[in-house]
Amino acid sequence: MTKSDHGPVAGLTLFGADWCPDCRRSKRLLDRVGVAYTWRDTEHDEDALAELLGLNGGRQSIPVLVFPDGHHVTEPSDPFLRAELVRAGMLPDDTA
Repeated sequence: MTKSDHGPVAGLTLFGADWCPDCRRSKRLLDRVGVAYTWRDTEHDEDALAELLGLNGGRQSIPVLVFPDGHHVTEPSDPFLRAELVRAGMLPDDTA
């Protein structure tokens, strides 16, 4: 598995909760294409929830993925997430 539950890994951070189907879908995509990420559980980590609320203008919408350049996407579809990974240089064009 290429994710980490502790500390930054390759600069990609995924905020979400285990009960969230869209979060599980985004995690599956990242695992399938081999992109490392840091998982931040907003259900069990108050600091992660506070950071999520700051990123999302007070909304608790998940998943939120924060890229190494600091930009973030909220509730992305798989095709959109793949395109963002390519744009960030984390995935080759032919994989998208």
